[in-house]
Amino acid sequence: METTLERLDGDLVRLTVAIAETEFDVAVEAAFRRIAKEVRLPGFRPGKAPRKLLEARIGVAAGRQEAIQQALPDYYGRALVDHDVDAIDSPEIEITGGHEEGDLTFDAVVPIRPRATIAGHGSLRIEIPSPEAADADVEQQLEALRRQHSTLEAVDRPAEDGDQVTIDIDGTFEGEAVEGLTTTDYLYEVGGGAVVPEIDENLRGASAGDVLEFDADHPEEEGTISFRIEVSEVQARVLPESDDAFAAVASEFDTIDELSADIRERISGMRRGQAPMLARDRVAQAVADLVDMQVPPSLVEAEVDDRINEMAMRMRSQGIDFAVYLEAMGRDMESLRDELREGAEVAARVDLGLRAVADAEGLDDVGEPLEAYLGMLATQTGGDVDGLREALARSGRMLEVRADLRKQAALDWVFERAEVVDEDGAPVDRALLEPPEPEIVLPVDEEAIPNADDRVGETDGSAAESVDDDEE
Repeated sequence: METTLERLDGDLVRLTVAIAETEFDVAVEAAFRRIAKEVRLPGFRPGKAPRKLLEARIGVAAGRQEAIQQALPDYYGRALVDHDVDAIDSPEIEITGGHEEGDLTFDAVVPIRPRATIAGHGSLRIEIPSPEAADADVEQQLEALRRQHSTLEAVDRPAEDGDQVTIDIDGTFEGEAVEGLTTTDYLYEVGGGAVVPEIDENLRGASAGDVLEFDADHPEEEGTISFRIEVSEVQARVLPESDDAFAAVASEFDTIDELSADIRERISGMRRGQAPMLARDRVAQAVADLVDMQVPPSLVEAEVDDRINEMAMRMRSQGIDFAVYLEAMGRDMESLRDELREGAEVAARVDLGLRAVADAEGLDDVGEPLEAYLGMLATQTGGDVDGLREALARSGRMLEVRADLRKQAALDWVFERAEVVDEDGAPVDRALLEPPEPEIVLPVDEEAIPNADDRVGETDGSAAESVDDDEE
């Protein structure tokens, strides 16, 4: 098979492919064997009719057309690999020769990933929450713990936010009682926003014995709900003192200082664990913001596809049918795609930005990280490095692996030069931003791991469909 590549305007390339008749005849022979199983000829069992007889009966062109439709995806995929074409959408294919005899030739015009230009990536400033807990963080957690151990005490004053009021509530809509809004002796926290804002607005300042009547917009229907609320009691929440006695009751510590120190260390530990990934995410987002170009819709949709496939595979590994899950959640595929599209566009922009950094800084030498990747993958799969390398190359996935390694190198390059500060503008200790040791996470779907038998080819039938369109 011979291939040539021509770059066209608008991030398009044309692949010109020629398959010698002797090579293509292998596909034609296989096509006639398939046809023989479907065509009934007198005197021959299914699948046993000789090719010459089939050619006479249905014509040579029919067998060659079947061969083209079946073999074209493989020919096209091999051409992509030959020229390291980073295709981002289905090709437009035109058969230029070989319909009835001779070499098979075709042209494939396919959009490729655009190359963004970028500037300012060497001097980014990003902000993350401080990896160390502040006094206010500790106080907030202590306050929450005190609320858990609080008591209620009746008070003779108007209700305030945070108070608990005992009420009889009667909510009606179009003359009918609203389910869940008609009850007695209900304990309600003022300012909690548990139902509609108008309830809190009317309960603020109300005292025991007050009767409140008001209307509120229905949260789900057109129209208003009429409320009648009788307040029977107002109770204030009494929090225990933040002292050693409280610490002994609320925790395993004997003093409030020990409890506070433990809370501080827990918060700091959680933030320190999140800081490396969070900082890199912020850097990646900052790089994406530098990309001043429209992201091709095909890239966004491909990212949406990847996310849906990942969800489906994860559920399948848990024994859950994805379609059943969507139905149970009252969702459909289109609404799910709409929900994922915004995040997918950000991811696609990050992809373009990191590739642009790699181009700008000449980060092309991925030999060492590639060997490390293959070594870890071989260890986890029980394969060998050379076999995995060959399988990745044959399947066309090596281009993606190398691109991922270049993007990782680009992210590392930018991150090393970025200024990372906390919310107060203070520099964050770089030692706290060191990532954990890298780990190869295998795909949930084992079929995604290449093996020695993998071949390149279209999976959506788009190439064959293009041939059908051309023939019509």
